[in-house]
Amino acid sequence: MSDSIEDFSWIGSQDDFVDRPNVYQIKHVIVGRYGGNSDAGQYKNEDGCLVWLDEKQDWEFSVILDAHNTSESAQIIIEQFFYYKDEIKYLLSLPTNYQTFKRLEEKILTLFQSKEFLSSCRNITGETACLIVVRKDKYVWWFSVGDCVLFLFHQELAALGQFQLNQRQFYEWIGQVNTFEQDVPCYSVGIKELRKGENRLFLTTDGLLECPHEPYSNPINIYNSFLNSEDQQSIWSMLKNIKKNGVRDSTTIIFWKVNIAKEATRASNQ
Repeated sequence: MSDSIEDFSWIGSQDDFVDRPNVYQIKHVIVGRYGGNSDAGQYKNEDGCLVWLDEKQDWEFSVILDAHNTSESAQIIIEQFFYYKDEIKYLLSLPTNYQTFKRLEEKILTLFQSKEFLSSCRNITGETACLIVVRKDKYVWWFSVGDCVLFLFHQELAALGQFQLNQRQFYEWIGQVNTFEQDVPCYSVGIKELRKGENRLFLTTDGLLECPHEPYSNPINIYNSFLNSEDQQSIWSMLKNIKKNGVRDSTTIIFWKVNIAKEATRASNQ
């Protein structure tokens, strides 16, 4: 594997960031974490995240997790991804085409449906939403279980009112209660062509969106947060703002931007 690969992972039981907004950068990817306000009743953080990136091969692989009850479900998912790390990174090194993304989907289904993983899930407390996002070449691909959100910010899409790529799905989890224990596992996948120019990818757990007074329930407010400040400062501002608004639930953000030189699809009459 390339020596340009960077790895980062975290779960809330390692450091809860209660009352302490935190912004951390891995190469060009920014991770924002806030555990919630203790004076609103918060005392733990059950979120988690994973970031792998390879600047030479030009891809990012990210996972964001919003667990309930305990962070055990987030922990075993991150452990499962590390177990399959070499196989996943091999797939990401392949040429960019539909079959590469299809094989990635099949690999993730395999790791979530393995007998060992399902058995581990039965022996933990709690469950988690899980959003997996890959950017490769001029495409973004996602695999979503539950209610974490992926936004794509680009001026051409914003002009048409499009910001959000996946839809929040409630009553889907992995863990003690497990979507993948069903006869038919429930999840959603998607692929989106990035537009020419600057594209911002923004993953978040629901603490940001459900903060009291709803400063970021409308995605245009998140989009506008990046217009007049540097990216890292924008993330800091969001976390400080939800702290000021008395948020209890934890928030985890993964953000990066990519400049696409290739032309994107347009209508035949444009």
